Amino acid sequence: MKVFIANFGRENYAWPDCLARGTIATMNDVAVQRFWEVGDRESYIQNRMRLHKTAAGKMPTRPVASRWFNLMTTVVESEGDLWIHREKDQLWWTVSGSAPATFEPLKETVGDRRDVIICHKPCDPWLNRNRKGNRLEWAGLHPKAQEFLFTEGTLQQLKPDNAEYALKLIDGDDLSTWYSRPEWKAKVARRQKTPGKVFNPREIAVWRMADTLKKTVAAANGQQVLRTVKNKELRIPENELIPFLNALLSDQDGSCAITGLRLQYDTDADDPQMLCSLDRIDSNGHYEKDNLQIVCKFVNRWKNSSDDDEFRRLIMVLQGEPDGEEKADHLPDLELWSA
Repeated sequence: MKVFIANFGRENYAWPDCLARGTIATMNDVAVQRFWEVGDRESYIQNRMRLHKTAAGKMPTRPVASRWFNLMTTVVESEGDLWIHREKDQLWWTVSGSAPATFEPLKETVGDRRDVIICHKPCDPWLNRNRKGNRLEWAGLHPKAQEFLFTEGTLQQLKPDNAEYALKLIDGDDLSTWYSRPEWKAKVARRQKTPGKVFNPREIAVWRMADTLKKTVAAANGQQVLRTVKNKELRIPENELIPFLNALLSDQDGSCAITGLRLQYDTDADDPQMLCSLDRIDSNGHYEKDNLQIVCKFVNRWKNSSDDDEFRRLIMVLQGEPDGEEKADHLPDLELWSA
């Protein structure tokens, strides 16, 4: 059984309908639904890269557009999978059924108010109690579990260990195996020692990237050291920087803009090389919204000052795609954002 954490549309606007109907849902812009229907991935990707803008106001990258194409397929093909959704102070869950999905035209009520085709896949009635009848309150969850049982994107498939925890949580089984782990105990200790707001790993990663950017700009204003340091300007108002980085992470579905690998966050990382790193697309350009992407730490180091298109080409060769054709099957499970 797969386990998914999901929201339903931008700003989660489809959730009340999903709750009432007993469905999971996603949607495509009417302009690209026909490409999904006939399996024309390339036309879908090209259309989205040309005509669609993300929450951060940027044109989507090829990996992001490719994952958008996969999203409706994931929902349509889901059967017998556990789906979890956080709504304010409660945790809801359901299991996807075998009945076919339905497709309906809809005018969105948020964002650009697009005309979309919404896909509803039938599931069991949504519940906010575990199988033993205990209410699933968000505040009652272990702080470590809160980190992976919530997504700001549309869909995230949990990795095996977290999925096993989620299944036992829903069954009402003993969770002491996880609670006794040192990293879980440490998370509780930090929470107890820190009054007020507790920053989650994503918030810490965004703050660190913003702080690093500002320090880099301050140290790179064309001064003479033993060589001339390239002038790098921050052209994003400071009060817009962290909101922009948050939107950019959501645009990229929590994945590296170049490789599609899952990004990791500072206090929750098991591989430091997968940490978020802010990269200028054009290394000769400045730090401005159209010139920034978030990549894995090792990718930023490898790329250095290389041309972005050429570096992407070489990464695709490394991934076994010498012709540059997108292949989704070689990538790990990824967070997805609706197209």
